[in-house]
Formats: sequence, structure tokens, C-alpha cells
Amino acid sequence: MPDFKLPKPEEIQKEFEEFVQNKFGNKIQVITQELKQANPADDDTLRREARRKERSEKVLSFNFKPKEIKDYLDRFVMKQDEAKKALAIAVCDHYNQVKAHLQHPEAEQNEHYVKQNILILGPTGVGKTYLVKQIAKLIGVPFVKADATRFSETGYMGANVDDLIKDLVHQAKGDKKLAQYGIVYLDEGDKLASPSQQMTRDVSGRGVQMGLLKLMEETDVDLRASHDPASQMQAFMEMQQKGRVEKHVINTKYILFILSGAFTGIDKIISKRLKQKYIGFASSEQLPQDTENLLAQ
Repeated sequence: MPDFKLPKPEEIQKEFEEFVQNKFGNKIQVITQELKQANPADDDTLRREARRKERSEKVLSFNFKPKEIKDYLDRFVMKQDEAKKALAIAVCDHYNQVKAHLQHPEAEQNEHYVKQNILILGPTGVGKTYLVKQIAKLIGVPFVKADATRFSETGYMGANVDDLIKDLVHQAKGDKKLAQYGIVYLDEGDKLASPSQQMTRDVSGRGVQMGLLKLMEETDVDLRASHDPASQMQAFMEMQQKGRVEKHVINTKYILFILSGAFTGIDKIISKRLKQKYIGFASSEQLPQDTENLLAQ
């Protein structure tokens, strides 16, 4: 039995065209198109680009009003009206500035923008983290939550404050542009207070405070820091593959930082201040004591 040899695609195409020509003449024209084999890697890249574009467009089309954000938060957390109002106003102000920056990067107003970072006070379990998480979900920006007690001054054991920005890039699926408009939520902020009469170097208090202030105002964070072994390994591999190392830097100007903590004992400090005695013309004045709303003072 002779070996059966499969015809080539070109031969099949030619025979099919001859058959149609003999059967129908010039009334029907055969048009062939070469099918390109799908590459899974290309499909993944296209999907990532589509998701990245969708997230960027969501930030670009930010059009929420403070009342709309508060109504949205009412669906998840009961009461806490003052906190919701303050969060809604600050978030709307910040992301309207982000929207203006994305639409007009060279506008003069972007140079004079001062970011409104937020401080939330309240005991554990009142919904501080949940409120911020839902806001980030509504806007469509990456969100990072961290505990302030795990950080130490750069060069010492423990995490560095720059790791917050790296985590933000990770949450943004590597999209550095989107990470520049994310939200960083730092809990246990009251634990960063420097203890009084400390003789030794305070590497987990004062040093972290200075690092966070630098991030909150505006600075460039190098994602390939020299003190990070993992970053140096990535840079080494990039050098081996491409022959050069690209710079990976993120500016924190449009990253919104939200600091929270219980701040236990602050009510006593406020009460003590309100109970101060006056001499002279103000000696007869008695300041009202509202023990339930001391934090408002």
C-alpha cells in the first residue's frame, strides 16, 4: 500500500479555486485569508492593556460629588456621619485635582496643588479601614493598608516606608502610572509617637515620622532601592537580558495618604486644656465641658 502524503495548504487552495472556476465561471470570486495562530502570551498582554486602560479611564472620568460618596458609604457603615463627610470632601477635592492633571498635565494649577492627606481618629472596630477600602473600590484606584508599627528607619531591621509605594505598584498589577494615583492607608499611626526622655536613637518612631512626612508631601521613590536585595536582583536580571537597567521611579504628589489610630488618652489632654483657669478679664468665663464630643475640640 503506497504511503499517503497529505497535500500542502497551497495545493488544496489551488484545487478549490480551479473547481469554483470550472463550476461557476467568473460569477464567484474566491478570497482566501491566512489564519494566524493565536499566541496566548499576546492575548494576555492585550487583556492586561485593556484592563489598564479601563482603570485609567475610570480615574479620568471621576465625576462624583461629596454627597454621592457619602450616600455610597452609608450602604456599608452605619452612623459615623462626620467622618464620612470629611472623607468624601477630601477625596473629591483630591481626585478632581488628579483628573485635571491627567487632562492637562502642563497646567499651572497643578504646580501649586497642595495635597490634603487625612487623619482619622477612632477606636478599633468603628469601620475606619472599611470606609477607605470602599472609597478606593468606588474610584477604581489601587489601595494599600499597612500597620505603622512594622516600619523602621531606613538601614535598620524592619520594613522601610518606601515599601508602601512598592506595594501600591503591586496592587496596580505593575501599572506605575495608575499607582501614582492610589490610596495608602496607614493604621496605628498613634504608635509612632516618640517616647519622652529617650536617650537612644529612636529608629521606629522619629525616623519613621520623617520618612512618612517626606512621602506625604512629595518625593520620588526609587523602586530599585540599593538597600532592597530583591530590587537589586531584578536590576541584575534586567541587565543580563537587555544590557541596561531602566530607572523605575514613582512620584508621590498625587498619592493620597490616610493615617488612622485610636490615639488613646487624647480626650484627657483635651479635657485638661478646656479646664484651664484664666486670670484677669477672662477669669469669670467658664468653658463648657461636653464629655461626649471632646474630640471635636
